[in-house]
Amino acid sequence: MAASILSDLGTEILIPICAVIGIAFSLLQWVLVSNVKLSPGSPRNNGAGGKNDYADYLIEEEEGLNDHNVVIKCAEIQSAISEGATSFLFTEYQYVGIFMVAFAILIFVFLGSVEGFSTKSQRCTYDQSKMCKPALATAAFSTISFLLGAVTSIVSGFLGMKIATYANARTTLEARKGVGKAFITAFRSGAVMGFLLAANGLLMLYIAINLFKIYYGDDWGGLFEAITGYGLGGSSMALFGRVGGGIYTKAADVGADLVGKVERNIPEDDPRNPAVIADNVGDNVGDIAGMGSDLFGSYAESSCAALVVASISSFGINHEFTPMLYPLIISSVGIIVCLITTLFATDIFEIKAVKEIEPSLKRQLIISTVLMTIGIAVVSWIALPSSFTIFNFGEQKAVKNWQLFLCVAVGLWAGLIIGFVTEYYTSNAYSPVQDVADSCRTGAATNVIFGLALGYKSCIIPIFAIAVSIFVSFSFAAMYGIAVAALGMLSTIATGLAIDAYGPISDNAGGIAEMAGMSHRIRERTDALDAAGNTTAAIGKGFAIGSAALVSLALFGAFVSRADISTVDVLTPKVFIGLLVGAMLPYWFSAMTMKSVGSAALKMVEEVRRQFNTIPGLMEGTAKPDYATCVKISTDASIKEMIPPGALVMLTPLFVGIFFGVETLSGVLAGSLVSGVQIAISASNTGGAWDNAKKYIEAGASEHARALGPKGSDPHKAAVIGDTIGDPLKDTSGPSLNILIKLMAVESLVFAPFFATHGGLLFKIF
Repeated sequence: MAASILSDLGTEILIPICAVIGIAFSLLQWVLVSNVKLSPGSPRNNGAGGKNDYADYLIEEEEGLNDHNVVIKCAEIQSAISEGATSFLFTEYQYVGIFMVAFAILIFVFLGSVEGFSTKSQRCTYDQSKMCKPALATAAFSTISFLLGAVTSIVSGFLGMKIATYANARTTLEARKGVGKAFITAFRSGAVMGFLLAANGLLMLYIAINLFKIYYGDDWGGLFEAITGYGLGGSSMALFGRVGGGIYTKAADVGADLVGKVERNIPEDDPRNPAVIADNVGDNVGDIAGMGSDLFGSYAESSCAALVVASISSFGINHEFTPMLYPLIISSVGIIVCLITTLFATDIFEIKAVKEIEPSLKRQLIISTVLMTIGIAVVSWIALPSSFTIFNFGEQKAVKNWQLFLCVAVGLWAGLIIGFVTEYYTSNAYSPVQDVADSCRTGAATNVIFGLALGYKSCIIPIFAIAVSIFVSFSFAAMYGIAVAALGMLSTIATGLAIDAYGPISDNAGGIAEMAGMSHRIRERTDALDAAGNTTAAIGKGFAIGSAALVSLALFGAFVSRADISTVDVLTPKVFIGLLVGAMLPYWFSAMTMKSVGSAALKMVEEVRRQFNTIPGLMEGTAKPDYATCVKISTDASIKEMIPPGALVMLTPLFVGIFFGVETLSGVLAGSLVSGVQIAISASNTGGAWDNAKKYIEAGASEHARALGPKGSDPHKAAVIGDTIGDPLKDTSGPSLNILIKLMAVESLVFAPFFATHGGLLFKIF
């Protein structure tokens, strides 16, 4: 077989260089955002001379408002939001830290016991003629990689939150100069998070592989089996971040909306609303920190799944370093592609009107996908031999480099299709959301019916896109093809995260404008940014769910190979009962998270009502609400309520594997994947559609929308109720489900040696 064009030394230089470039670019974006000062002065000089300078005068000057007080108020509000978010994450990380240590001990004990804690070399799993490192080494290194993945995930989420809370008020202040200025500030802030996360994830994985290689030497099968702990650590932290953050943000949101908008008829983010700070804090801990950890987990797992399969294919057997690290080279090129793509939004095309915002964000997706397709073709040509073999359930399948290119490309383009279908069903520019808004004429009930129908219907095309990419990639390169297809979908993760983080930053900017008493024209601009961000957030969730389906299938394949299961036969009772239980788990998990949001929201509604009823002068604006109590209610409720859903996901594979064995566990994984993907897509899109139907009525941009409005009308109140029901669907249950299917699969893979050796206790007894 011919060697790859790119030398091993070239690979060793390329991957860290691309990661460092990504980190440097994110720091540059941060410096540019920090040029917007949060102190009174002459804002005219901030960013002058760049793009989007056409309206560099301030609305406050035009309307005779006091600029000095506005800036001070914005800084105070930003500080309160930042403190609330930091306090919540530190509290959450204390609980998660305890879990992290406990689970690390569990990994070491379970995997170490496979060979009775022996330090002697053992026969290799996939080649009995060779000797490999002891099981105790796999236990120790799996534990280390688990802790490394967990810490990287926590840091990714925390940095994302800090950047978002740093940028929100700056976006508000830039909105005084024009929508283009505000857009660039929000988008650059999102890019800081996107590039920092993508580059950090890549660099940490690369460093871990090289350090582990010092011990493992030629035992690449053992090395990359130990590396799978990195994906487990990333996803387990993401689960708690997503569930905890989701409960926090939606408890505050539901409480603020129901009492503020529906009962008291005051605007969204009105400073008189006691839950308003908690609501804005929630945007950062749920949509930013949670999403950051989630996509980092997907990236880590898809890389680990591909590396595990590659290590027992010709790349690993022949110790071909460059082809072995093909998944990491794809991610490296992805960082450079996303860097070029970002320049199109911030430096090449300027935003001059509100209607240009959404097309600009969509252009990011298209440009990154087209450029990445070229990048993948080049990487597949220089980093892969012309032909090689891939492990396929006990056999070696002959594959050409162009076939692997198609596997990655089909995943990449499937991601774009899922993104645009999601946009069609959740953007108020298209008929599905407009139909949902129109149904509000006859009340909340018809709104709910239309919204649910929209969510179910929105599953059709994404599922076909995922199905086609699975068929094509498996036909060409077996389970390795599916793993790299997932990586293809995540290869533009930096751009995807930038677009996703942009939404909550814009949402916060609008809230700050309202609380600071700024001009209604500024609120119109931030609302336009937020509406576009709401759609792009739904696109981000679509990407996360689509990639989760491919990742979990690739991990499932690696688990089946590692557990030495020859076939998964659904006609055997062991497997079929697993399928049934697995398909039920996403419903059980969704019920727990939905109820958690409901319980927390109940406490929040009661507290907001109490304050409105007992604080004299609150409605008149002469007295200040007690924001801190509402922040505490959300924090306490989310920390307490995140534990049962987290325990369900983490303990199920252990329980099933130990008591029922690997065959039943394979059924559970397949069942949870098949039902979890459908529920996640429908829940996210239903919630997104209800939210944008409400915004469609509030904006009143068309004759139809004006006929349904204005704010406070009966159709608007029906839309608010729909939006409130959709909140836990789109921001708690839906996004958390993709972590459920990934996490159960990667956990099963990590513990596969233990389950294969000691599992199935009940069937052994009976």
